[in-house]
Amino acid sequence: MMHGIIWTAAFAVTCQVTPALARVEQAPDLAAAVAKPGRTAESIALDESRKPAETLAFLGLRRGMQAADIMTGSGYWAEIMANAVGPKGRVAAFEPSQFYSTPEEEKKWQALVARRPDIRFVRYPFEAFSAAPNQFDFTIINLSYHDLYWQSDKYHIPRTDPAAFVKALYAATRPGGIVGIVDHAGPSGDTRAVVDKLHRIDPATVKADFTSAGFMLEAESPLLANPADDHTKNVFDPAIRGKTDRFIFRFRKPR
Repeated sequence: MMHGIIWTAAFAVTCQVTPALARVEQAPDLAAAVAKPGRTAESIALDESRKPAETLAFLGLRRGMQAADIMTGSGYWAEIMANAVGPKGRVAAFEPSQFYSTPEEEKKWQALVARRPDIRFVRYPFEAFSAAPNQFDFTIINLSYHDLYWQSDKYHIPRTDPAAFVKALYAATRPGGIVGIVDHAGPSGDTRAVVDKLHRIDPATVKADFTSAGFMLEAESPLLANPADDHTKNVFDPAIRGKTDRFIFRFRKPR
């Protein structure tokens, strides 16, 4: 569980900010971005549990940002962000090459890519994320950071180095840029064992990983918290699936 809630003043961008973020505009109409026609029924069905407008408002998404959705999956967050950042903004959606690998899954991926040509879709090896330096103002990783401690022969996921991933993400983030982490809260203990068994992660582990790489933990939110969640249950257990206790962290790269 999170050990206290940190609240800070709302994020604001002015003409005095670092040049890399100088073009960023005002806050977008996130409710309109969520409601914009074209999203799939499957994505819309997730809105109640994910609270996308409130989550992106807390994390500080702005118009004009260069944004990334890492381990995009169905493209849920990438699509909403692309609706929000406006004509001066851009969104890149990263998906590991180990996923959407069967012919049937590949059709789903191609349909997503075709439906949103305004999003830059990038495939990369799960264990070797990379991106150009100082590229992103904003990144979100939703319910997937814990998977960096996961290993699976079935899905061809080798043992991955989370520290190397966060280091690469730090390099890809512009000074003053934001990284938002949403994940399933898990118990303390051996992180790899907890992830393998429960697909959860101790929030303290995420804080340590990102601050060790140089990010600052700017704020955390209880928006998706569920105190009734049993942290010893696997997140795919029907009793809790879609209702897990989730933490939201906003990290920032120092200017």
